[in-house]
Amino acid sequence: MSEKVSSRTKGAMEHRLKRMRSHGMKPEYRVEETDLPVNQIVDCGWGRLLFGNTFEEPQDLVDALRDERPDRRDIAFYVRDPHVVVGLAPQELFLDPSHTYRLNLSTYRAAKDQRKGFTVRRLSSRMDAEQINALYASRGMVPVSEDYFWSDLNPREVTVLVAEEEETGQIVGSAMGVDHQRATDGADLGSSLWCLVVSPQARFPGIGEALVRRLAEVFQARGNPHMDLSVMHDNEQAIALYEKLGFERVPVFTVKMKNPINEALFAGPATEEKLNPYATLIVNEARRRGIRTEIIDAEGGFFRLSHGGRSVRCRESLSEFTSAVAMSICDDKATTRRIVNAAGVSVPDQISADHGDREAFLARHRSVVVKPARGEQGKGISIGLTEIEDVEAAIKAARTYSNDVLVEECVEGQDLRLVVIDYRVVAAAIRRPAEIIGDGRSSIENLIASQSRRRAAATGGESRIVVDEEAERCLAAAGFTLSDLLPEGQRLAVRRTANLHTGGTIHDVTGETHHTLIEAAIRAAKAIQIPVTGIDLMVKDPRQPEYRFIEANERPGLANHEPQPTAERFVDFLFPLSMPKAVRDTLNREYS
Repeated sequence: MSEKVSSRTKGAMEHRLKRMRSHGMKPEYRVEETDLPVNQIVDCGWGRLLFGNTFEEPQDLVDALRDERPDRRDIAFYVRDPHVVVGLAPQELFLDPSHTYRLNLSTYRAAKDQRKGFTVRRLSSRMDAEQINALYASRGMVPVSEDYFWSDLNPREVTVLVAEEEETGQIVGSAMGVDHQRATDGADLGSSLWCLVVSPQARFPGIGEALVRRLAEVFQARGNPHMDLSVMHDNEQAIALYEKLGFERVPVFTVKMKNPINEALFAGPATEEKLNPYATLIVNEARRRGIRTEIIDAEGGFFRLSHGGRSVRCRESLSEFTSAVAMSICDDKATTRRIVNAAGVSVPDQISADHGDREAFLARHRSVVVKPARGEQGKGISIGLTEIEDVEAAIKAARTYSNDVLVEECVEGQDLRLVVIDYRVVAAAIRRPAEIIGDGRSSIENLIASQSRRRAAATGGESRIVVDEEAERCLAAAGFTLSDLLPEGQRLAVRRTANLHTGGTIHDVTGETHHTLIEAAIRAAKAIQIPVTGIDLMVKDPRQPEYRFIEANERPGLANHEPQPTAERFVDFLFPLSMPKAVRDTLNREYS
């Protein structure tokens, strides 16, 4: 959209320019002898960026925002009088609770490129676009259609960068930049950064910084005077990064529409009580549907949902519909194994540490797993033990979590978690143990600490790498200690267990999981008679039928499986009438 400034409005623009300078503000536009374009808008795929400083009348900006598509998020940036704009449509608009930060490109100096393990480049393929949207989904961001990337995106105006892992070719980060001078025909001379996203599974440090720096260098080379960005006021980690790079806060305001995508921004916190990510995901989904929520105990993740005459108490994904008997079965791993084995599910060999011949068992299988008969989150588990002395030490450690300890055949392969809700598999993911990558300078202990901080930041504090006897044994098996330097580029697993809570990562494979594995998970859930569960299998490959059952979790973490709609299916299970009839009919046809 492009119009010209009339002679009547040019004087008004000059007056505003003078007023901004008198207040020590740098103007977001220039006034020349020739007319400047007004009402400037650029399509960014996820929505439109409206340059508020080019709109002469507040009502014009309001009317433009009202043209927002239902599946998009429009942003009015550089709004000079946001109180006036919002005041014209208070039921429809809100002042975004974000800060604006600016990087002065005339003084910016590029840092020496020290990043290892990944490359920053421009978007170049449909595969890139698909992986960018997967990253957006993992962070709850608005996806961008492929048509935009290949038909509507003007590369002169909009730059899309990706960070690609050199070893795997996976896209682990992305950023979008807008060249204001080109997008507005000179009505604004700056540039801006949007949609900075880094994969929660990223293994390398500095991805976000590298994307920001590359974009700054692109715009600096074009002569743009500055690069702006908008960041939530409470995003301390992002703000710290921007300030480290030289960004400074500026008095620029943003206005958005009150739509479902922006609900959390204008509705405010749903509760003052801090829930963990697993409970928050479910509570937010329930509130979106108009289901009444009551927080019973935030610290423990307990809440009550009420809708249509039904009231259900939950602890995260554990609800009243899971019986005490089913919970008891899941709690006792030996019992779980016997019950699912009787149902035809393949299980590994196993003995009790108290009643079996441990030396003979180890000799038969060569490598074993020691784990508490009761427990969760991978606590007390030791994997890949080949010496009887290590087995005895592991049994002693496991007894701190449970009096009953199991010794089990060690099955090599990949750890596959399948989430079963209402006896349907709704998500499948490979879980990988925590690992670090050497830089040739840092000790293994420091590398673990850095990776643990990144995992905690990516998971809301739920995932941290635990350094204990299991970790030290894992390092020793590879010939290292905590104080050793890890050679540059070398990858090192620091635990054998793939549990998320001990620093593991999770990778969605829902669309490629073999039907035999899906059937085994459903068979196990039905044998236990548990309607919501996480079934863990050890597999050679999720696309192949070979597997062994490991355990069933009565309270699977649904927040770990985005972009799969785990919370939606859980709330569907609790309150089927909260779904629109068309959705219910579609799901019934899909699973019938």
